[in-house]
Amino acid sequence: MTGEVAFREVQRFRQWWLWVLLGLAGLVSVVAGGPVGLLIIGAIAVLFRSLRLVTEVRTDGLYVRFAPLHRSFRRVPWEAIDSVESVTYRPLREYGGWGIRWRPATIAFNVSGSRGVYVTRSDDRDLLVGSLRPDELATAIRDGMHEAEE
Repeated sequence: MTGEVAFREVQRFRQWWLWVLLGLAGLVSVVAGGPVGLLIIGAIAVLFRSLRLVTEVRTDGLYVRFAPLHRSFRRVPWEAIDSVESVTYRPLREYGGWGIRWRPATIAFNVSGSRGVYVTRSDDRDLLVGSLRPDELATAIRDGMHEAEE
């Protein structure tokens, strides 16, 4: 790891409706007599259980990792950030759901909820990071940017 960690948040998929949906799909597979379907549903459940969004603010930038899909953190250095704002957004309508989502000029990393931090970048590849503590995350990013300027 590079730099001292000023903020760290780890989030997991915890939506009740997701687990109900997977459970119902598993039940349908059992009733239909399809062991292959049950194995597939089980594998999907294990994948969702293992997924986690890790966000860190360090002395040299913002770090985001969607484990286990990303082997290492994605770093956004302070000089690449123009502004940061705590936002409320609509994951389904604006980004098509949760996970790693793309739309023109923006990538979103989110696992639950509708709050996050929108990072405007100088290279026009903006970033939305979902957070259960968006105000704290935005403040940590601003503090890091300010300290880097000194």
